[in-house]
Amino acid sequence: MIEELLPTTAAVAETFGDLPQSVLYPQEKALVAHSTDERRREFATVRGNARKALARLGVPPAPILPGTRGAPGWPEGIVGSMTHCIGYRAAAVARAGQLAAISVDAEPNQPISNAGMRALITIPEERLWLNQLAVRRPDVHWDRLVFSAKESVYKAWYPITGRFLDFDEVMVTVDEDAGTFHARLLVPGPTVDGIRVTAFSGKWLARRGLLITAIAVPRRTAARTPAFDVSPHTAQRTMYKEQLS
Repeated sequence: MIEELLPTTAAVAETFGDLPQSVLYPQEKALVAHSTDERRREFATVRGNARKALARLGVPPAPILPGTRGAPGWPEGIVGSMTHCIGYRAAAVARAGQLAAISVDAEPNQPISNAGMRALITIPEERLWLNQLAVRRPDVHWDRLVFSAKESVYKAWYPITGRFLDFDEVMVTVDEDAGTFHARLLVPGPTVDGIRVTAFSGKWLARRGLLITAIAVPRRTAARTPAFDVSPHTAQRTMYKEQLS
């Protein structure tokens, strides 16, 4: 499914469940040595998918280890993203000379029942159209889609900037018919290839009980390296996601 949301320059792999044959490198095994069996299977499967996707770009297999802020460490010259939720694991990669960033996120197509969490994730302008779409299209849980879209935004934003981006610093609008979304930054955006980024545009789909979002940021000119201002908030972001599971 995920290939429908990304350009042909991206390589993807997905599975609807865990693969028992997925093998971890010793460095990766150490990261989940004290985790539950479920977490180890999930961890191994999503990395197996990542290595399959990398192989489609001709990149040899290697450990995929988290950086100091939790983002995956990709081989040199590669941008990528991984995602997992109940019943689904996926990875997408591309060459950095073709895409400045790539991001994917998957969530169960279920409502956010916690009112406080819903208020944390969305802003008032979003809640207006969320209520309208909930009436027109009850088959999609739009609040969860906003969460997924903002996760995809963050996964595209962070490798470029090295900075945290909170939920209320982005305003998402969704085209229900085209399967696209637009995420306007409410804070100054990064410069990519000499152009200031003010928004991210992406695609979404609802299928098989899942909501999937993806963003691909194309290269416009010769690649440039942005400045980094690292902020230690990735663990907090993960906590939000776990609370919605």
